[in-house]
Amino acid sequence: MSTHVSLHPVTPETRPVLERLWQLYRHDLSEFRGMMPDADGTFSLGRLPSFLEDPDRRAYLMFSDSRVAGFAFVRGVNGEHRVVGEFFVVRAARRQRVGHHAALALFRLHPGPWQIPFQEENPAAAHFWRRVATAEAGDAWHEEGRPVPGKPELPPDVWITLAEVGL
Repeated sequence: MSTHVSLHPVTPETRPVLERLWQLYRHDLSEFRGMMPDADGTFSLGRLPSFLEDPDRRAYLMFSDSRVAGFAFVRGVNGEHRVVGEFFVVRAARRQRVGHHAALALFRLHPGPWQIPFQEENPAAAHFWRRVATAEAGDAWHEEGRPVPGKPELPPDVWITLAEVGL
């Protein structure tokens, strides 16, 4: 069965949906980065507000058919490289190519050079982003490790760089 995957810009009306999905995302990452919820049982919004307020960033809700399936954030929309800021697919939509189609749609929304950071210690993300890079650019991509700014105790992030994509 085929599903239709789409991305919709976050609006003031849909921001509460994004904030609830953010809690699921942060919970997933807590396995790899040791984050704990605050005293009220919620995770910090962290940099989420910057994706809604900074003109060089974009936030999208991901839909599988008509159901909310996750979100995708982009930084550097006016810069030299677009960067996947955050990317999350709810567990029920994983391994159904929803994230794959959403990532390719993101490239089409913001064509040009892209960088995709992820944590190697998250094997599903590592496999996913390498597969997306290959689907989009064949073997015309490369990756490198980069230290996490301000967090020398963490392993380096992996950054995939893609030349002109989404054109």
